[in-house]
Amino acid sequence: MQLFFIHGSGGCRESWQHQTEYFKGSESINLPGHPDGELCTSIKEYTTWLRTYIHDKGYTDVVITGHSLGGGIVLQYALDYPEDLAGIILIGSGGRLKVHPDFLKMLETAVAEPSRLVDLNGNNYDLIDPPLAAVIKNRAIENTLTAFLNDIKACNSFDVMEALPTITVPLLAIVGDKDIMTPPKYTNFMVDKIIGAKSVIIPGGTHFVFAEKPVEVNQAIEGFIRAL
Repeated sequence: MQLFFIHGSGGCRESWQHQTEYFKGSESINLPGHPDGELCTSIKEYTTWLRTYIHDKGYTDVVITGHSLGGGIVLQYALDYPEDLAGIILIGSGGRLKVHPDFLKMLETAVAEPSRLVDLNGNNYDLIDPPLAAVIKNRAIENTLTAFLNDIKACNSFDVMEALPTITVPLLAIVGDKDIMTPPKYTNFMVDKIIGAKSVIIPGGTHFVFAEKPVEVNQAIEGFIRAL
Protein backbone atom coordinates (compact mmCIF):
# COMPACT_ATOMS: atom_id res chain seq x y z
CA MET A 1 0.00 0.00 0.00
CA GLN A 2 1.35 3.44 -0.95
CA LEU A 3 0.26 6.60 0.88
CA PHE A 4 0.33 9.88 -1.08
CA PHE A 5 -0.23 13.48 -0.02
CA ILE A 6 -1.43 16.17 -2.46
CA HIS A 7 -1.21 19.86 -1.54
CA GLY A 8 -3.78 22.59 -2.02
CA SER A 9 -3.91 25.68 -4.26
CA GLY A 10 -0.50 27.23 -4.81
CA GLY A 11 0.86 24.81 -2.22
CA CYS A 12 3.84 22.53 -1.87
CA ARG A 13 4.92 19.06 -0.82
CA GLU A 14 6.73 20.49 2.20
CA SER A 15 3.43 21.41 3.84
CA TRP A 16 2.97 17.71 4.68
CA GLN A 17 6.13 17.54 6.78
CA HIS A 18 4.35 16.26 9.89
CA GLN A 19 2.69 13.50 7.88
CA THR A 20 5.66 12.27 5.83
CA GLU A 21 7.82 12.14 8.96
CA TYR A 22 5.17 10.10 10.78
CA PHE A 23 4.16 7.75 7.96
CA LYS A 24 7.43 6.17 6.86
CA GLY A 25 7.54 5.41 3.16
CA SER A 26 4.76 7.86 2.33
CA GLU A 27 5.23 10.46 -0.38
CA SER A 28 4.15 14.04 -0.84
CA ILE A 29 4.52 15.53 -4.30
CA ASN A 30 4.46 18.91 -5.97
CA LEU A 31 1.78 19.25 -8.60
CA PRO A 32 3.07 20.35 -12.03
CA GLY A 33 3.84 24.07 -12.19
CA HIS A 34 4.62 24.25 -8.45
CA PRO A 35 7.08 25.49 -9.57
CA ASP A 36 8.46 23.04 -12.14
CA GLY A 37 6.60 22.00 -15.26
CA GLU A 38 3.40 23.31 -16.78
CA LEU A 39 0.33 24.11 -14.71
CA CYS A 40 -2.82 22.07 -15.27
CA THR A 41 -5.85 24.31 -15.71
CA SER A 42 -8.47 22.01 -14.21
CA ILE A 43 -8.82 19.41 -11.49
CA LYS A 44 -9.54 16.87 -14.21
CA GLU A 45 -6.18 17.62 -15.84
CA TYR A 46 -4.36 17.38 -12.51
CA THR A 47 -6.02 14.01 -11.95
CA THR A 48 -4.86 12.69 -15.31
CA TRP A 49 -1.32 13.87 -14.54
CA LEU A 50 -1.42 12.18 -11.13
CA ARG A 51 -2.56 8.86 -12.56
CA THR A 52 0.31 8.89 -15.03
CA TYR A 53 2.71 9.63 -12.17
CA ILE A 54 1.36 6.77 -10.06
CA HIS A 55 1.44 4.29 -12.93
CA ASP A 56 4.96 5.33 -13.97
CA LYS A 57 6.08 4.58 -10.40
CA GLY A 58 4.38 1.18 -10.52
CA TYR A 59 2.39 1.85 -7.35
CA THR A 60 -0.70 -0.22 -6.53
CA ASP A 61 -3.26 -0.17 -3.71
CA VAL A 62 -2.79 3.57 -3.34
CA VAL A 63 -4.26 5.74 -0.58
CA ILE A 64 -4.31 9.39 -1.65
CA THR A 65 -4.73 12.22 0.84
CA GLY A 66 -5.57 15.64 -0.58
CA HIS A 67 -5.98 19.08 0.96
CA SER A 68 -8.51 21.54 -0.53
CA LEU A 69 -7.65 21.53 -4.28
CA GLY A 70 -5.85 18.25 -3.60
CA GLY A 71 -9.07 16.87 -2.13
CA GLY A 72 -10.86 17.70 -5.35
CA ILE A 73 -8.19 15.79 -7.25
CA VAL A 74 -8.65 12.84 -4.90
CA LEU A 75 -12.42 12.79 -5.47
CA GLN A 76 -11.99 13.03 -9.23
CA TYR A 77 -9.48 10.17 -9.11
CA ALA A 78 -11.95 8.02 -7.16
CA LEU A 79 -14.61 8.71 -9.78
CA ASP A 80 -12.39 8.10 -12.82
CA TYR A 81 -9.94 5.40 -11.66
CA PRO A 82 -11.31 3.61 -8.57
CA GLU A 83 -9.47 0.43 -9.49
CA ASP A 84 -6.15 2.07 -8.54
CA LEU A 85 -7.19 2.94 -5.02
CA ALA A 86 -7.34 1.27 -1.63
CA GLY A 87 -8.84 4.40 -0.07
CA ILE A 88 -8.98 8.19 -0.17
CA ILE A 89 -8.64 10.88 2.48
CA LEU A 90 -9.85 14.46 2.08
CA ILE A 91 -8.75 17.31 4.33
CA GLY A 92 -10.61 20.61 4.19
CA SER A 93 -12.28 19.81 0.89
CA GLY A 94 -15.57 18.79 -0.71
CA GLY A 95 -17.50 17.89 -3.82
CA ARG A 96 -17.83 21.55 -4.83
CA LEU A 97 -15.12 24.15 -4.27
CA LYS A 98 -16.69 27.46 -5.26
CA VAL A 99 -14.64 30.58 -4.54
CA HIS A 100 -16.09 33.95 -3.54
CA PRO A 101 -16.13 36.25 -6.62
CA ASP A 102 -14.50 39.08 -4.65
CA PHE A 103 -11.52 36.86 -3.81
CA LEU A 104 -11.15 35.82 -7.44
CA LYS A 105 -11.27 39.44 -8.54
CA MET A 106 -8.66 40.41 -5.94
CA LEU A 107 -6.35 37.66 -7.14
CA GLU A 108 -6.77 38.63 -10.80
CA THR A 109 -6.00 42.25 -9.93
CA ALA A 110 -2.90 41.23 -7.99
CA VAL A 111 -1.58 39.15 -10.89
CA ALA A 112 -2.20 41.97 -13.37
CA GLU A 113 -0.90 44.71 -11.05
CA PRO A 114 1.59 43.29 -8.52
CA SER A 115 2.00 46.71 -6.91
CA ARG A 116 -1.55 46.37 -5.59
CA LEU A 117 -0.87 43.00 -3.95
CA VAL A 118 -2.21 42.60 -0.44
CA ASP A 119 -1.51 39.84 2.09
CA LEU A 120 -3.64 37.07 0.65
CA ASN A 121 -2.66 34.59 3.33
CA GLY A 122 -3.81 36.78 6.23
CA ASN A 123 -3.65 34.71 9.41
CA ASN A 124 -3.91 31.34 7.64
CA TYR A 125 -0.58 30.18 9.08
CA ASP A 126 -0.86 31.55 12.61
CA LEU A 127 -1.48 28.14 14.20
CA ILE A 128 1.33 26.36 12.34
CA ASP A 129 4.77 25.97 13.92
CA PRO A 130 6.77 29.04 12.76
CA PRO A 131 9.56 27.11 10.98
CA LEU A 132 7.06 25.12 8.89
CA ALA A 133 4.90 28.21 8.30
CA ALA A 134 7.97 30.03 6.95
CA VAL A 135 8.70 27.20 4.52
CA ILE A 136 5.10 27.17 3.26
CA LYS A 137 5.09 30.94 2.79
CA ASN A 138 8.41 30.94 0.93
CA ARG A 139 7.31 28.11 -1.33
CA ALA A 140 4.07 29.95 -2.14
CA ILE A 141 6.17 32.88 -3.33
CA GLU A 142 8.36 30.56 -5.38
CA ASN A 143 5.31 28.96 -6.98
CA THR A 144 4.07 32.46 -7.93
CA LEU A 145 0.72 34.15 -7.58
CA THR A 146 -0.12 33.04 -11.12
CA ALA A 147 -0.08 29.41 -9.99
CA PHE A 148 -2.28 30.27 -7.02
CA LEU A 149 -4.82 32.00 -9.26
CA ASN A 150 -4.73 29.08 -11.70
CA ASP A 151 -5.50 26.63 -8.91
CA ILE A 152 -8.23 28.78 -7.39
CA LYS A 153 -9.92 28.96 -10.80
CA ALA A 154 -9.66 25.16 -11.08
CA CYS A 155 -11.35 24.87 -7.69
CA ASN A 156 -14.06 27.32 -8.68
CA SER A 157 -14.95 25.19 -11.72
CA PHE A 158 -14.98 21.92 -9.81
CA ASP A 159 -18.33 20.32 -9.01
CA VAL A 160 -18.93 16.59 -8.60
CA MET A 161 -21.80 16.89 -6.13
CA GLU A 162 -24.21 14.80 -8.19
CA ALA A 163 -21.63 12.05 -8.68
CA LEU A 164 -20.74 11.66 -4.99
CA PRO A 165 -23.18 8.74 -4.38
CA THR A 166 -21.38 6.70 -7.05
CA ILE A 167 -18.07 6.69 -5.17
CA THR A 168 -17.33 3.22 -3.84
CA VAL A 169 -13.75 3.71 -2.60
CA PRO A 170 -13.39 3.86 1.22
CA LEU A 171 -13.30 7.54 2.19
CA LEU A 172 -12.26 9.52 5.24
CA ALA A 173 -12.93 13.26 5.43
CA ILE A 174 -11.06 15.39 7.97
CA VAL A 175 -11.87 19.02 8.71
CA GLY A 176 -11.12 21.59 11.38
CA ASP A 177 -14.14 22.94 13.20
CA LYS A 178 -12.80 26.49 12.60
CA ASP A 179 -12.32 26.05 8.87
CA ILE A 180 -14.15 28.93 7.17
CA MET A 181 -12.91 28.18 3.63
CA THR A 182 -14.31 24.65 3.52
CA PRO A 183 -16.45 24.44 6.67
CA PRO A 184 -17.58 21.20 8.31
CA LYS A 185 -20.96 21.40 6.57
CA TYR A 186 -19.16 20.59 3.29
CA THR A 187 -17.67 17.49 4.89
CA ASN A 188 -20.95 16.44 6.48
CA PHE A 189 -22.82 16.75 3.17
CA MET A 190 -20.20 14.74 1.31
CA VAL A 191 -20.06 11.94 3.88
CA ASP A 192 -23.84 11.69 3.94
CA LYS A 193 -23.86 11.08 0.19
CA ILE A 194 -21.20 8.36 0.08
CA ILE A 195 -21.97 4.93 1.51
CA GLY A 196 -19.50 3.96 4.21
CA ALA A 197 -17.69 7.30 4.25
CA LYS A 198 -16.45 8.55 7.61
CA SER A 199 -15.58 11.99 8.95
CA VAL A 200 -13.38 13.39 11.71
CA ILE A 201 -13.82 16.97 12.89
CA ILE A 202 -10.75 18.37 14.67
CA PRO A 203 -11.47 20.93 17.41
CA GLY A 204 -9.56 24.18 16.98
CA GLY A 205 -8.35 23.37 13.48
CA THR A 206 -8.68 25.74 10.53
CA HIS A 207 -8.17 25.18 6.80
CA PHE A 208 -4.59 23.98 7.42
CA VAL A 209 -5.61 21.57 10.16
CA PHE A 210 -3.12 18.90 9.04
CA ALA A 211 -0.22 21.25 9.77
CA GLU A 212 -1.80 22.81 12.87
CA LYS A 213 -2.99 19.64 14.60
CA PRO A 214 -0.70 16.92 13.24
CA VAL A 215 -1.12 14.50 16.16
CA GLU A 216 -4.90 14.39 15.83
CA VAL A 217 -4.83 14.28 12.03
CA ASN A 218 -2.17 11.56 11.90
CA GLN A 219 -4.13 9.45 14.38
CA ALA A 220 -7.23 9.74 12.19
CA ILE A 221 -5.27 8.77 9.08
CA GLU A 222 -3.61 5.84 10.84
CA GLY A 223 -6.91 4.51 12.12
CA PHE A 224 -8.42 4.70 8.65
CA ILE A 225 -5.50 2.87 7.03
CA ARG A 226 -5.54 0.12 9.64
CA ALA A 227 -9.22 -0.51 8.95
CA LEU A 228 -8.73 -0.96 5.21
